[in-house]
Amino acid sequence: MAGNVQITAYINRWVSLNNEEAATFAAAFKEVKIKKRQFIVQPDFIVRNRNFVLKGAFRAYVVDDKGQDSTIAFAIEDWWITDYNSYILQKPATMFVVALEDSIILELPYEKEQALKQTNHKFETFFRIRAERTAAFMQQRIISNLTQSAEERYENFMQQYPLIVQRVPQYALASYLGMTTEFLSRIRNKRTAKKS
Repeated sequence: MAGNVQITAYINRWVSLNNEEAATFAAAFKEVKIKKRQFIVQPDFIVRNRNFVLKGAFRAYVVDDKGQDSTIAFAIEDWWITDYNSYILQKPATMFVVALEDSIILELPYEKEQALKQTNHKFETFFRIRAERTAAFMQQRIISNLTQSAEERYENFMQQYPLIVQRVPQYALASYLGMTTEFLSRIRNKRTAKKS
């Protein structure tokens, strides 16, 4: 199955698995097709799976009591997405996670992840590395939101994640960067004017 090859190649970037270990790791996942606009996480339900994106794009967001939504994360191929607070603590979710395109994911159930970590220290090392990198990324994002202008945040995101900029709706990108869609349009227009 193509998904097995993709997840095995992914984990081998961080820890080296033999064929048996790779097969054990891949067997814990279930491949699922997701339609555009389908939700894989919704508030008030406990998240059962960590999701690895084989194909497609997703957006995680929260909605406040005034109905205003804020994008928390995006995910495209070879990225993970879920409501981590809900998944790790096994308590009700606070986020929505929706497919922005027809997509294919590999679901890893919470119980199977725990079993993987108990059976082989390489699997535990892999999940620890992922957790550390996620924590570092979140800290970097908080600092950027506190210290950079909206234009700087957009420029940095453009440089780091050009594929995401091309694939996600402008309103979602604007809310991720902490600005209105109109303000993002102005920044983009200003960039276009400079180039011409």
